[in-house]
Amino acid sequence: MSSGLGRGTSCRPDMGSSSVPDKGSDSALGRGTAPGRGGEPAPGRESSSGLGRGTSSRMGNELRAGQGEQLRAAERAPAAPSSPGSSMWTTRRDGEVKLRMEEQGPGSEAPKTVHQLFQESVSKYSNFYALASKKNGKWAKLTYKMYYDECWKAAKSFLKLGLERFHGVGILGFNSAEWFIADIGAILAGGFAVGIYTTNSPEACHYVAENCSANVIVVENHKQLQKILEIEHRLPHLKAIVQYGEEIKEQRPKLDAREKQEEVVSYLPLSHIAAQMCDIWAAMALGVQVYFAQPDALKGSLVETLREVRPTAFLGVPRVWEKMEEKMKSVGMKASAIRRKVAAWAKGVGLQTNLKKMDGRLDEPVNFRLARQLVYRKVRKAIGLERCTKCYTGAAPITRETLEFFLSLNIPVMELYGMSESSGPHTISLPHAFKLGSCGKVLSGCHTLIHKPDMDGIGEICFSGRHVFMGYLNMEDKTREAIDEDGWLHSGDLGKHDKDGFLFITGRIKELIITAGGENIPPVPIEDAVKNAVPIISNAMLVGDKAKFLSMLLTLKCVVDADTGEPGDELSPEALAFCQRLGSKATKVSEIISSKDKAIYTAIQKGISAVNEKAVSNAQKVQKWVLLEKDFSLFGGELGPTMKLKRPVVAQKYRDRIAQFYTDTEPPSGEPSARP
Repeated sequence: MSSGLGRGTSCRPDMGSSSVPDKGSDSALGRGTAPGRGGEPAPGRESSSGLGRGTSSRMGNELRAGQGEQLRAAERAPAAPSSPGSSMWTTRRDGEVKLRMEEQGPGSEAPKTVHQLFQESVSKYSNFYALASKKNGKWAKLTYKMYYDECWKAAKSFLKLGLERFHGVGILGFNSAEWFIADIGAILAGGFAVGIYTTNSPEACHYVAENCSANVIVVENHKQLQKILEIEHRLPHLKAIVQYGEEIKEQRPKLDAREKQEEVVSYLPLSHIAAQMCDIWAAMALGVQVYFAQPDALKGSLVETLREVRPTAFLGVPRVWEKMEEKMKSVGMKASAIRRKVAAWAKGVGLQTNLKKMDGRLDEPVNFRLARQLVYRKVRKAIGLERCTKCYTGAAPITRETLEFFLSLNIPVMELYGMSESSGPHTISLPHAFKLGSCGKVLSGCHTLIHKPDMDGIGEICFSGRHVFMGYLNMEDKTREAIDEDGWLHSGDLGKHDKDGFLFITGRIKELIITAGGENIPPVPIEDAVKNAVPIISNAMLVGDKAKFLSMLLTLKCVVDADTGEPGDELSPEALAFCQRLGSKATKVSEIISSKDKAIYTAIQKGISAVNEKAVSNAQKVQKWVLLEKDFSLFGGELGPTMKLKRPVVAQKYRDRIAQFYTDTEPPSGEPSARP
């Protein structure tokens, strides 16, 4: 079956010839809207919108397969008004809610459909490049006009394949032009675009596809296809499976818009709100050119793509910045003594100058300008960020030490904060307005409430604004938990505002460890302090809920398999250097654990003791710890797609080790007690 971008498409056997688009449909891949995601209308004053009306394009929602020119006419048709919604949330696929309209500011602007947004972008950026994919070593590019046309071809293809209104189009693949086109095409056809993580098991894929009543599932390759074939007999709404993979054939216009456009690299999972908003929707609105990284980006090839593309903006989850930091430190250790001294001097100058800039003192001393020539520019070029004026981090907590490391190299990494339920960012840091450790200030048109603050001003962070989602599809109880009677979205995060209005996250309610003595302890600050004190530590997880004292699971930095992402037994270069400095001859994690390497165990205990000395109370001291044989990873299931620690998974996986902390007859001495 030939379907443009979807060339090589396979369909369910029972579809027969009816699943093949006719010539009039000019088939390609195409999108719909996922419940609870970017662009969804939210509660407000008078206006209303239905799930899939306010978000997906009203043009095309009533289209049927084979309408040909009627579909193009529908593109130009005015939007049909929807009946007023009275509820502040809904879990129905065709439900309606109030829009949270405001009297003035961004929240008072008229709602815009995805199709209207796309049309505006095409009219502004028609011949600018939109998407760039690496094909046979060369960048194959689509302009915004080509991008738009492909999305409409995809929409017609989905309709021909049997996509019904408010039903899902599942998308299972790595970041690519086909992913974007399938996503937007489903919306234009009146369906839901439902991203599925490529790491999902067949059962996890089934849960997502069944919940959204998927009519079509788009897969990248044979591996992902097999997952769907395994479960298709349990998906009663499924009408077609589309597999893509062939190169897009296009004629490049004579245009070079590199100096006119922002350019970004798409590599984070598109099933996650961060990539959805940055790579698809913000990029569309601002006419950004998106380059697609290779599928092994998070396994090591990302920096190579960054060096080639030289993006003007970059969003990295904390683990990406941490990996860059580790690599740069590893390279720095191998430099000559004089180079190390120059680098140390430049980093000291960079940190102090940028901290002063953060406080409003913008003058640049002579030594800073010299350091920029000698060090900063070379570092930026080495990691592909020499043109990057906006470096961001989000999706998980990042340590102050990592932020200071990059700031010392004149690379300010600014924090974003938000949720899938708030269409992505709610607060943002800006180059002229940021503080280390803060997630910035609330976006214009959005509102923040600190619910039930304590004496220190710390309480649950709640959101309001038109960016708040409509509700969880088919999950009324969870929706009621998330949105209160006044329409505030409860984040589950704890935080406070400083006197200047900057938001600081202090912990997460569900992550709080409540000891047997009743003390509430946020684990992340203690874990970060241990990792900073002991450079050989890769991951740390604090435990001790309902227990008499705290303990910690630790992993060591090791070499990761570039193909599978599985952590190995060999120590990383940085870990090897750490061992050598201490006089240890260990080269493997197993060697350190099996011999209970005295030098390494002593160093870890010393680092934890130093952290304990700064603890605000005895209850916050780490009393016991254990080294685990394998580092946490996406491969092992301990980390999520954005490299965030999955605490319940780790707790279950190592429940016996954790139990052993508290079943020993020997009581903790107040100093860390290492266990083999």
